[in-house]
Amino acid sequence: MEFQRYWLTLKRNWLTAATVLGSVSLLTTLSLKAQEPIYESQGKIRFKRDDTTSSLTGLAGGELGRFDPIAAENNPLNTEMNVIRSVPIIQDTVERLDLRDEDGSLLEYSDFLRRFRLGSERGTDIVEIFYQDPDPDQAKAVVDTLMAVYLENHLLENRAEAVAARQFIEEQLPDAEASVHEAEIDLRQFKEANQVGDLEEEATAAVSALEDLRRRVAESEAELANANAESYAFYSQLGMSPPEAIAVASLSQSPGVQEVLAQLQEVESQLAVERVRFEDEHPMIVALEERKTNLELVFDQRVNQALDGQTIQPEQSLQIGELKADLIGDFVRSEVRRAGLTNQVSTLSHAQEAYRQRIASLPRLEQEQRELERQLEAAQSTYSLLLEKYHEIRVAENQNVGNARIMQQAYVSDEPVSPSIRSYLATGGIAGIVLTLATVLALDAKDRFIRTIKEARDMFGMTLLAVIPFHKNAGKLSFLPGDQAASEVIVRDLPTSAISETYRMLQANLKFLSSDHPLKTIVITSSVPQEGKSLVAANLAMAMAQSGHKVLLVDADMRIPRQHKIWDVLNERGLSNVIVEQLDLATVAKEVATNLDVLTAGIIPPNPTALLDSHRMETLIEQYSTNYRFVIIDTPALNVAADAPILGKMSDGVLLVTRPGVVDLASAGLAKERLEQSGQTVLGQVINAVIPEHEPYSHYYYTREYRADDHSTSRSLEPERSTRP
Repeated sequence: MEFQRYWLTLKRNWLTAATVLGSVSLLTTLSLKAQEPIYESQGKIRFKRDDTTSSLTGLAGGELGRFDPIAAENNPLNTEMNVIRSVPIIQDTVERLDLRDEDGSLLEYSDFLRRFRLGSERGTDIVEIFYQDPDPDQAKAVVDTLMAVYLENHLLENRAEAVAARQFIEEQLPDAEASVHEAEIDLRQFKEANQVGDLEEEATAAVSALEDLRRRVAESEAELANANAESYAFYSQLGMSPPEAIAVASLSQSPGVQEVLAQLQEVESQLAVERVRFEDEHPMIVALEERKTNLELVFDQRVNQALDGQTIQPEQSLQIGELKADLIGDFVRSEVRRAGLTNQVSTLSHAQEAYRQRIASLPRLEQEQRELERQLEAAQSTYSLLLEKYHEIRVAENQNVGNARIMQQAYVSDEPVSPSIRSYLATGGIAGIVLTLATVLALDAKDRFIRTIKEARDMFGMTLLAVIPFHKNAGKLSFLPGDQAASEVIVRDLPTSAISETYRMLQANLKFLSSDHPLKTIVITSSVPQEGKSLVAANLAMAMAQSGHKVLLVDADMRIPRQHKIWDVLNERGLSNVIVEQLDLATVAKEVATNLDVLTAGIIPPNPTALLDSHRMETLIEQYSTNYRFVIIDTPALNVAADAPILGKMSDGVLLVTRPGVVDLASAGLAKERLEQSGQTVLGQVINAVIPEHEPYSHYYYTREYRADDHSTSRSLEPERSTRP
């Protein structure tokens, strides 16, 4: 529906549209001829992810110029394209070629970019460089120079990265070497302080030694228990402790002690014999006592010498037999073995405890050793890696040639790229069409006229009684004396036409408006002149007359009367004469057809409104409505005079004629307001001179005229049925 409306707008303004389109086409042609040919050069640079030379050598330094995007969605080619169009690259190219503008100054960066563009075919690693210039040689030189400048910058940038990396590694190498030396010293000091060799082997050996010690301690303790039992048995039999037994054995085997002991025993025996014989005071007894005392002193001295400070019980016998001597010997040997076993058990227990403590400290020592070894390994790894990278980057610094190559030197086509006749004309055509449509739409937006039936109905909101199609003779009435007017009474001249049928439908609709009180006097008016109200009045009157009703058509438009021209009759006397001179209607009215009389306007008075707004006029209307079945009154437009509202109050109702394309919205609104303010009885609305092709909505019209003789049909002058949505 909107497209149809725009199409109709374009048809209404076809002359303006054609003018705009023609003007744009002419300007496009002239501009095309005035254009200077522009040539475009094209060069191509291919990019690789890695530097080929570095990749072939297998050195890690080749990653310095590697194309890896920072963000996953970024394309490295876009970054390089921005580098190519950067200010330093462009300015260097301009200075090398000494590119200057029309004023003789070096070409500005913005001016260069207007001639320059970059492109990249999707799915490739190739950047295309384009430059346009009227001089093809200059265009080629610019592209070649620009690619050379970019490659130089690209190579310097990659090598600068290698130099920066080398300098950084050179600064780090002394610290890395010092870290290795410090880690080695810490590990050595740890091993020396904790007497650490191979902790894993030491732990294995310590566990094995601890198990052996445990076994040996158990065996020694068992032997010690046996030795203790044996010593206790000897002690029980001998009744002396081991030191005493040793002392007794020593004294029994000492010749000096035994000799003195034997003499002492002999003196004691003599003393016992002599006591029997003599008294204690006897010299013999005294001499023996004195000898005994001396021997005892000698005995004690010799015992002390033999015992070397040891003491024995006094009751111990110093003269033992061979058996007791053997027992004492076995006792002493058992005691010696027991002491040795005790010492052995103690020594083994101390060794066992030392091994236990060592084994308990091994996890801590292993942890500390592993930590120190890891520090040493990390320092050595860092140092080795830095040293390796240092040598690789030294080589990469000298071999790096970048990962960008010129794939195609600048190429200039023989044909200029601008102006392109086809694209230029296409652009001009599109611009012309757009400008034409914009102009037409602008005119339509500023159009304040009613253009369609829907707009007319929406504006007035009245009952639509008839839609009268446009006729080719509409608007051809003559206003000059002597001119021959074309007949426009379609109902009379073309009774079987679609327009005639429309007037008959209008007559029928008027009849149906008030079945209880039939209409007799109808005032026909319009909002503005030229809407065809006089033609509608004439044809409606003719349709009523053809239906057998006696009809009087009154031309009450005393400003620009037209009915006498429509019916081709004289206007020497008419309505003004009847009112002023009080003439009889029969002497003034003219019979133009069967049952149809026409009362022309007559002599134009100086004040038509005063004549119409008179009691005489009201009396005449009542008289005419009595003598005629219908009285049709043609009045001036509502915005011209107040005649129509005055006569409307004297009649049965007002019929408003609207012609799309003639009446504007302001006039239509004013006419509607006047009808409402004057309290008119508005019968309805007749939309006149409608062009079906200009209507975007569905309206049906009679498209054939019927003949009474053979009921055959033939094409009428009106267009066929319009069924546009």
